[in-house]
Amino acid sequence: MKAIQFNVSIPQYVFSKALGSLIPSIYIGRLSCTRYRPDEEWVKVKVKYGGICGSDLNLIFLHDSPATSPFASFPFTIGHEVVGVIDEVGQRVSGIQRGERVIVDPILSCMARGFHEPCPACQRGDLSLCERMASGHISPGLLIGACRDTGGSWSPYLVAHQSQIFKVPAKVSDRNAIMTDPFATALHAIMRDPPRESDTVLVIGAGVIGICVVAALRALGYSNRIIALAKHPFQMKMARQYGASEIFQLTSGSDCYEQLAQLLGAKVLTPLFGKPVIQGGADITYECVGRDRSIDDALRFTKSGGKVKLLGVASFPRGVDWTPIWLNELQIQGSFAVSTEKFGEKRPRTYALALDLMSSGKIDLAPLVTHQFPLDQYRQGIATASGKGKSKAMKVVFEL
Repeated sequence: MKAIQFNVSIPQYVFSKALGSLIPSIYIGRLSCTRYRPDEEWVKVKVKYGGICGSDLNLIFLHDSPATSPFASFPFTIGHEVVGVIDEVGQRVSGIQRGERVIVDPILSCMARGFHEPCPACQRGDLSLCERMASGHISPGLLIGACRDTGGSWSPYLVAHQSQIFKVPAKVSDRNAIMTDPFATALHAIMRDPPRESDTVLVIGAGVIGICVVAALRALGYSNRIIALAKHPFQMKMARQYGASEIFQLTSGSDCYEQLAQLLGAKVLTPLFGKPVIQGGADITYECVGRDRSIDDALRFTKSGGKVKLLGVASFPRGVDWTPIWLNELQIQGSFAVSTEKFGEKRPRTYALALDLMSSGKIDLAPLVTHQFPLDQYRQGIATASGKGKSKAMKVVFEL
């Protein structure tokens, strides 16, 4: 938990360069580029499971937008989904002991970055909207797994600030716990603006995030009609298992639009050319894929005055007709990672709420972990996670 680091600023460099040859101690003095930094509030975690997230696949296959690059520091170790055991604790860490089983909230906000006075977003509890993710004591990075100083879960060890650590309850298995991050991501999207009792909910995508949205709605006690759009039969089975009211298998062709519109009680209108125009649709649509067609469908199948929640990781969608946003006065809301939530009279961290729901028996996501690989078989693991149609994979994890 201690380190000697080298960091360059122009004043430090010029000062050391100018005087160092005359006074060699300048090179290692208080004003030098070399510093001793005891990480007294940090812990070292020995990784048991490291999950493969859709955002990791976007990164590997170069689908990410360069707009996120200022919030990363290279080279970094991939992986922000983790279940592990505390291996070492800093001197100022309290309430955490070596050997305890934990998960790590990956967000690197003000507290992890050494700011004693939080930014306005962190003061509100909006940790995922922190304004200092490129500043502070550690290198830029939205998350562990995108910061060169912290490491990531695709390695035997990583480090995290004590504020990021959540102990895994005894009733929660490792396979359930590794699902905390995608489940909490779904909770965050739902709880920012929950559905009304009468709302029809459309979930586009039945991968891990889509299934977690369905599961989160049911775990929170919502009885809304939920229509899940799935691509593969094994995804349809999972959507049904976790509480979708109806499952629609997405195919190509105009018949697909007709059938889904009928299911939603909407009308299909025929334009001069192009895709059918849908009048009516879902009250709330959760877009959980992040591809051209899924975004276009989300806008098309949401009724006038409805809401579209974007959870899928998109970069440069092409062929998306934005007309429904204007024509139907849709509310579009992005949702990034996790934060703190309003839950009754309380304001729990999203990870804490997710673990409470798991521990109470309201949700068990362990069945979604379908494949695991040792780290040295990472190519096979990535191929399995990216080739879901062939592998029938939901969540793929590395076991260390």
